Amino acid sequence: MLDNGFPLATESNILQELIRPPNILRSVVNTVTGKSNVSDQLPAGQLSNVPWRRSGVRYTNNEAYFDCIEEIDTIIDKSGSTVSAEITGVIDCSIRLSGMPDLTLTFVNPRLLDDVSFHPCVRFKRWESERLLSFVPPDGNFRLMSYHIGSQNLVAIPIFVRPSITFRDNGGKIEVTVGPKQSMGKPIDNLQLSVQLPKSVLNVNLQTTQGSYSFDQQNKRLVWDVGKLQPQTANPKISGNINLQHGVPLPDSNPTITAQFKIEQLAVSGLRVNRLDMYGEKYKPFKGVKYITKAGNFQIRT
Repeated sequence: MLDNGFPLATESNILQELIRPPNILRSVVNTVTGKSNVSDQLPAGQLSNVPWRRSGVRYTNNEAYFDCIEEIDTIIDKSGSTVSAEITGVIDCSIRLSGMPDLTLTFVNPRLLDDVSFHPCVRFKRWESERLLSFVPPDGNFRLMSYHIGSQNLVAIPIFVRPSITFRDNGGKIEVTVGPKQSMGKPIDNLQLSVQLPKSVLNVNLQTTQGSYSFDQQNKRLVWDVGKLQPQTANPKISGNINLQHGVPLPDSNPTITAQFKIEQLAVSGLRVNRLDMYGEKYKPFKGVKYITKAGNFQIRT
């Protein structure tokens, strides 16, 4: 919301109090009276020193949950060596606490976080001096912080892919094996590998040891839905023949494989929450932390 061209309110909690959600009855009343869904008065929290939190919050069940979500962007060469790798992470919160709680969140290894961006509620000076997060949280769902761990740090790659794609005059062959690598014993969910094949490919005839595959003949895209990858089991494999158009030059380069997956209860960077302390209120809230690792731009050269 702008006031004379300048930002007045940007916090979602304040905007929710200031702008009432539309419904049929309110639309009819506004049409008759000429009013709008915007309140005539500023919320009380807008004039306090914590404008991101509305006043008078009360809950029967007080709870604070944190989701640590990380995405891996990496390029892996044909031999399995990492060309580049970096991690982008966020900590999303769902805070429903009564009153005006003052929270302190500490990490086991905060030195991992060297490129960070915080919600305005975080006291940055305490982060600089003590490497902890001290804040009066907004009410509801919000993003507490985002961070980036660059290639100068050692990034663990949770899966390995062994590709072999060859093209010859009489056709081509493909064989791809995938398995867990540094997943800390956690199962890998929703694993999917996709390959953008050259335009000269007519069709493919493949067999898989796990999951199923599909080939889009128009876009020449091969997708292998592996499914769930359990540790200490046989590594899934897809192999078979590629049929090429006759009289068309062979592709001058091999395609790149892209991977998608999700790992529950694992932050691949090694980031761990140590504890959450609350000051200013006497009740004991329910607390929880969930870790998720996902593939971002995950590429394997063949």
